[in-house]
Amino acid sequence: MSLVVTNIGELFTGDDELGTLHHAAFVVDGGRVAWVGAAAQAPAADERLDADGRAVLPGFVDSHAHLVFAGDRAAEFAARMNGEPYTGGGIRTTVAATRAASDDDLGAAARRLVAEMRRQGTTTVEVKSGYGLTVADEVRALRIARDLTDETTFLGAHVVPAEYADRPDDYVDLVAGPMLDAVAPYARWVDVFCERGAFDGEQTRQILTAGLKAGLGVRVHANQLTAGPGVRLAVELGAASADHCTHLSDADVDALAGSSTVATLLPGAEFSTRSPYPDARRLLDAGVTVALATDCNPGSSYTSSMPFCIALAVREMRMTPAEAVRAATVGGARALRRDDIGVLRPGARADAVVLDAPSHLHLAYRPGVPLISTVLHDGVPQ
Repeated sequence: MSLVVTNIGELFTGDDELGTLHHAAFVVDGGRVAWVGAAAQAPAADERLDADGRAVLPGFVDSHAHLVFAGDRAAEFAARMNGEPYTGGGIRTTVAATRAASDDDLGAAARRLVAEMRRQGTTTVEVKSGYGLTVADEVRALRIARDLTDETTFLGAHVVPAEYADRPDDYVDLVAGPMLDAVAPYARWVDVFCERGAFDGEQTRQILTAGLKAGLGVRVHANQLTAGPGVRLAVELGAASADHCTHLSDADVDALAGSSTVATLLPGAEFSTRSPYPDARRLLDAGVTVALATDCNPGSSYTSSMPFCIALAVREMRMTPAEAVRAATVGGARALRRDDIGVLRPGARADAVVLDAPSHLHLAYRPGVPLISTVLHDGVPQ
């Protein structure tokens, strides 16, 4: 059945040629966008959805999320709000809870988060492993993730687990060898937390190089807590995305600007850890492609809301509302090396969000307000 979405007050297409249209419509056929243009010129379709003058934009693309876990770390959050610094050490708390949980419990919890994201306009989400840190637990995390999305990422190199605390290089060998071999059928990407207290530059290189040889694409947790080699390694290895990008040198920015690596910014993490926000303005002005994502996880960013992250990006990272919406749609798609999502143009997947507002500006103008009226996923209203 074809569908025409019409009477759109503002259509934020995300496409460079189409731009933002007013008094617009688009037609869906077979789960894809078949036509975009003025509402008065829209072709006939089997069904009709009247946007009633509301704004419509592509479904959000959340390109960085950690959804397969058990337990919560609310007490850790409260301690941070009382002045304790964030170090990443609480990851091991989630590892213990996740290892102890059943497959059914992990799957149910992850599905709840995906449903929560969908209600807030997210139509594509990347899901990482990283809370198992044994071969068996990383495999089951990615098998669960594969039931939720095609965008699955192996993050066995999240932290060194307690049982390898005295022999981290042995753990790196495990991740880059037997663990990678076991998870590769369930993963599209490989990722490493390249950070002091996690994995250094050489360890990161070893794991990412092994992932490339196994046919996986590369992503990197880079320069979140301190300056370091993560961003430049990401660019050198052709990573799709360097994520966090909080502590950047001029050389890091220049490297990103001269590459196809997307800088994925995660303002929910800075909000939740009271850390400095990345300087999105600096990156954008240098010509870097920027994405926004939630970093949804139980420790440092327990939010599933892309609208919240858009509002933070505008308020705290000096992005314009249009730049923030583009980063949450087109930017996220580029961070996943996708051209079929994050845009509303003929041939793209018909993933769209109807706002209960006349303009995309309201996502930042009215933070915290539930503005998602309707979500279309593969052209089907949810």
